[in-house]
Amino acid sequence: MNSSIGNWLILIGTFFLLAGLIAKSGLFGWLGHLPGDIHIKRADFQLYFPITTMIVISVVLSLVISFIRKFFD
Repeated sequence: MNSSIGNWLILIGTFFLLAGLIAKSGLFGWLGHLPGDIHIKRADFQLYFPITTMIVISVVLSLVISFIRKFFD
């Protein structure tokens, strides 16, 4: 196995471990309840569309990936 692939797997595993620990701690409990997240409740129907949360996650992941590519390429 190529050592570069091994380094990437370790990095990705560490990222998921840290993300899991942060999620378990409840530090990001506000995520999913941001202004702009659409939540419609009716008697027999419920719609939840977290558009603002998706944008925030997309921006953060883009920054993380660009940071990783800058230092590992």
